[in-house]
Amino acid sequence: MPDIEYLKKLALIGAVNKTIKVSSSEFQKHTGASSKTAARKLKQLEEEGLIERKIVPGGQLITMTEKGIEVLKNEYVDYSRIFSPECEILELEGKVLKGLGEGQYYVNIPGYRKQFEEKLHFVPFPGTLNVQLSESSSPLRNLLREMPAVRVEGFNDGERTFGGGKCYPVVIGGIEAAVVAPERTHYPSDLIEIIAPVKLRDALGLNDGDRVVVQLKKQGMENQK
Repeated sequence: MPDIEYLKKLALIGAVNKTIKVSSSEFQKHTGASSKTAARKLKQLEEEGLIERKIVPGGQLITMTEKGIEVLKNEYVDYSRIFSPECEILELEGKVLKGLGEGQYYVNIPGYRKQFEEKLHFVPFPGTLNVQLSESSSPLRNLLREMPAVRVEGFNDGERTFGGGKCYPVVIGGIEAAVVAPERTHYPSDLIEIIAPVKLRDALGLNDGDRVVVQLKKQGMENQK
């Protein structure tokens, strides 16, 4: 059984969201492998940085690392592509979050704003809509890398350097918009920022905590670089 299968078993017994206590013999029951093999696989997962492990009386405390979670998310994305290849629309669902005001600052920077207008073909409202993806949609965020994207180039305004990124054309509530994905960001992976020609909160009557669905087209557009 591949190592990824052992990682999945740990996730299924709760290691993603919390620290679990399990002995090699108990883990053996979940995998069907021998106790010796189960112990060796756990050690390998730890050495690969996929889990954190602490030996304690009666077993070991195991927590999945961010790297381990990312491996499982990528596996989920692969299965999504295998079993839903005919779907031309990718839907991401989440809830509206209060922004930090950074979106308004960056959208108003001339070097970015000009590119948004030229490449997205709309004048963006000076602000972004922040959406925290649901648990089911968060893994699908990795599919963005395969979606049609508009490249936003980095630049220097004479005082500082601004990084580049990509924009992914989307539709939210019937309004054409774009998910902005900077090359460098401190935001968590389950948070997306959306720009649009209107203030989406007002146009769609949205408040913090409201559920929204963001639709991305998988086909029908050419990559712009």
